[in-house]
Amino acid sequence: MNYKVIIPAAGQGKRMKAGKNKQFILLGTKPVIIHTLSVFEKDKDCTEIILVVNKDEVDTFKTLLKEHHIHKVKQLINGGEERQHSVYNGLKQVDSDTELVLVHDGARPFITIEKIQLLVQEASKTGAAILAVPVKDTIKRVTNGQVDETVERSSLWTVQTPQAFRVNHLLEAYNLASKTGFLGTDEASLVEQLNKPISVVTGDYDNIKLTTPEDLIYGESILKKCQE
Repeated sequence: MNYKVIIPAAGQGKRMKAGKNKQFILLGTKPVIIHTLSVFEKDKDCTEIILVVNKDEVDTFKTLLKEHHIHKVKQLINGGEERQHSVYNGLKQVDSDTELVLVHDGARPFITIEKIQLLVQEASKTGAAILAVPVKDTIKRVTNGQVDETVERSSLWTVQTPQAFRVNHLLEAYNLASKTGFLGTDEASLVEQLNKPISVVTGDYDNIKLTTPEDLIYGESILKKCQE
């Protein structure tokens, strides 16, 4: 099934401590964002990439897209104050005849076409689906530096992107959030406010989001493994 994908890449990633947008950091020989975009560029079911960027970085992104032959980015959309606002800006540009839209973090470069296809298949049946992996560590609830309890982890999952939705569902969720002032941590948290079912597709532990300098070290190892 065909889909369009919104990729927010406007955040400055202060936790990365790079002094620049983490999307431009080299991972191997290419910027992080190019690794991410290249996956969707290669996926035959992806018809368009809507890239949401900082308005002051538009020219830099345009140069990278040209240098690395990324052709599916038809629109560069200005980002908002928060990630949620950036995605909303991108969502408003999706054609009304589009049935399925994905949202994916620009700094999550190790997503695979295989996982995208599984996600799309599930979302096309249920209306909403997310990638996630089971929590591996013991989880404790802590207050003021003291352990309150150990949380039973069999039902706990770490959520990833992409997340896939019918366009009308996601637009309804964003419109509601805009009216109520609700700020969610991901797209699924907005759709949850509509009480619509959201399926979970098992992701990959390598599908990490590059957030801190330590993540880049791990990322280089994943990249090397993928190239072997």
